[in-house]
Amino acid sequence: MRHSDPLGGRWAILARCSGKMTPVAASLSQLARHSGPGLAGLVALLIAGSQALAQGWPAKTVRIIVPFAPGGTADTLGRLVSQRLSDTLKENFIVENRPGAGGIIGSELVAKAAPDGYTLVVSGVATHCIAPALSKSFPFDPLRDFTHIALFGGPPGVLVVNPALPAQDLKQFIAYARKEPGKLAYGSPGNGTQGHLIAEQLKQVAGIEMTHVPYKGASLAVADLIAGHVPVTSTTLTTAATQIKAGRARALAVSAAKRVPEFPDVPTFGEMGYPELTASIWFSLSGPAGMAPEIVSRLNAEVRRALRASDVRERLRPEGIEPGDLDPRQFAAFVAAELKRWGPIVRASGATAD
Repeated sequence: MRHSDPLGGRWAILARCSGKMTPVAASLSQLARHSGPGLAGLVALLIAGSQALAQGWPAKTVRIIVPFAPGGTADTLGRLVSQRLSDTLKENFIVENRPGAGGIIGSELVAKAAPDGYTLVVSGVATHCIAPALSKSFPFDPLRDFTHIALFGGPPGVLVVNPALPAQDLKQFIAYARKEPGKLAYGSPGNGTQGHLIAEQLKQVAGIEMTHVPYKGASLAVADLIAGHVPVTSTTLTTAATQIKAGRARALAVSAAKRVPEFPDVPTFGEMGYPELTASIWFSLSGPAGMAPEIVSRLNAEVRRALRASDVRERLRPEGIEPGDLDPRQFAAFVAAELKRWGPIVRASGATAD
């Protein structure tokens, strides 16, 4: 027996909300039509709210939290994208730097925010895939507590040596390290950073011994390399690029999938026989769990459009950053795969949170 429509004018109101229902609203509509009067009334109100939220967004300033200090790659990418979003969506997208605990403080703030599309975070491999494996207790679940929206991309890692070291390429470096086991020390941006983990992977797969010297940031590690205090540094190409071009550091290999156009003579680890070291220090845009799919899809499309712009690509090219281009479903799967990948690497390295 079919129910008569108990909602009267409510269905008419819903029909006027939009000539075409969003996917969420369409699903709720189907539920309402097969429910009793009480539940149907509640669902109708939910549909109206869903439609209004998705269609009216953005109606006020959107905050993009960068959980790191100004000036780094995360900050640069966040500001580039926020400006483009402000221009295309005709609403202010502002960047707020909330550094602390390696990006965890700012990320946790967003995890606990309302999922209305007005509080977002520049997420990334460090905060959402590596950091969770560094600590037995972690303040958020990187998959369950976030809506992962769009991949920005990021620079590859690079292994650099002081020019005084008698190794012109990675093959010679590995031969030297095997000949002098335990005598080499390498610097990294810090304990548990991707630079640290890539070097530890290289030690394992190449069968060499090196002592880790963690620094409080990539710039300090590169500075000590140039000064001759450490002969080797594993860091980001962004940080080492200027010194490589000036001849004050010699790049042996990058962790990119293909050679970086700005450094065509520097091979990839994959080319040198170590494809497991292929990685990027990627960053992305995420929000709290439960965001409306319509808002996520719109943000994803606008971010990808921004990253395809020729001036943006030209800005990122010198740093070896290959812009991302994944839809929301693909990006969510990518984050899950990266989380699964880096956990065992962190545990094998013995790294823990400082």
